[in-house]
Amino acid sequence: MKPYEIRELSNEELESKLKALKEELFTLRMEKAMAKLAQPHRFKEIKRDIARINTILRERRFGNGSKE
Repeated sequence: MKPYEIRELSNEELESKLKALKEELFTLRMEKAMAKLAQPHRFKEIKRDIARINTILRERRFGNGSKE
């Protein structure tokens, strides 16, 4: 997901998306442990999406972060 796509979502939608991504990451880790991992590139994508969502939620919670 791109940051502009994430910013269009509400906080509730972001929380549900975050939960779904964390569940998918857990599933990928389980597949990796069982040597059945079909899409190893998804780790990087999911981790970045989780970080983007957390960043945007934090921006909304504390403002833009500018120290003027």
